[in-house]
Amino acid sequence: MSEDKDVLLDRDGPFTTITMNRPKRRNALSRTFLEDLTEAFQRTGDTDARGIILAANGPVFSAGHDFADMAGASHADVRDLLRVCTDLMRTIQSVPQVVVARVHGLATAAGCQLVASCDLAVAAESAGFAAPGGKGGWFCHTPLVAISHNIGRKRAAEMALTGEIFDAATAADWGLINYAVPDEDLDKATHELLTRATQGSPRSKALGKQAMYAQLDRPEQDAYAYAIEVMAASSQTPEAQEGMNAFLEKRHPTWPA
Repeated sequence: MSEDKDVLLDRDGPFTTITMNRPKRRNALSRTFLEDLTEAFQRTGDTDARGIILAANGPVFSAGHDFADMAGASHADVRDLLRVCTDLMRTIQSVPQVVVARVHGLATAAGCQLVASCDLAVAAESAGFAAPGGKGGWFCHTPLVAISHNIGRKRAAEMALTGEIFDAATAADWGLINYAVPDEDLDKATHELLTRATQGSPRSKALGKQAMYAQLDRPEQDAYAYAIEVMAASSQTPEAQEGMNAFLEKRHPTWPA
């Protein structure tokens, strides 16, 4: 894609970077922008890329929903736009690649939801995170779904009810992101985490990611029942057999193409 596009894709070896490129709008998530991002993830998901970095241009990561789309919109139109946003979040978690958010500046409201929806996240120490609807007139209902699944009930309530900005160190301590790093180390730390997270068989990891999300919200007994079936079935794949044989034979595995 050319540099004047709102969403940029750049393939570098095994990794593809998807960059939000609406700096003048603070990467606000308009309907068209959400659709473009979803398409970018779907297109990349169909490639042989091993991992995806979600990055942003401009002073902030994302300011959340674009109110220009929402002010004065009908109930039905706002509902539909929120469904488009949810489709993006689900697409991020459904693509076979590992997705890492590379966060700088502010990630607020649906922008914070975007970070919470990625598999992994690394943020610059100067970054900030907020669900600001709690101190305004429109509560962050949908962002709180993803945020609360990452950080738990009481911390999510604090973010949502105060609407305050929380720093990257707090976000890491709470589990919203994996690491807070010095600003100058953001690129390096993001690539290092993605490299570590993409070791092993790509097909095995894709199945593992899918199963991980499928069991997360189930009661423990149901989660185990589901995981047993998936793990037993996957034991019969060429990747699993190669991994076990390589371990027993004390050699490096060779993954099927």
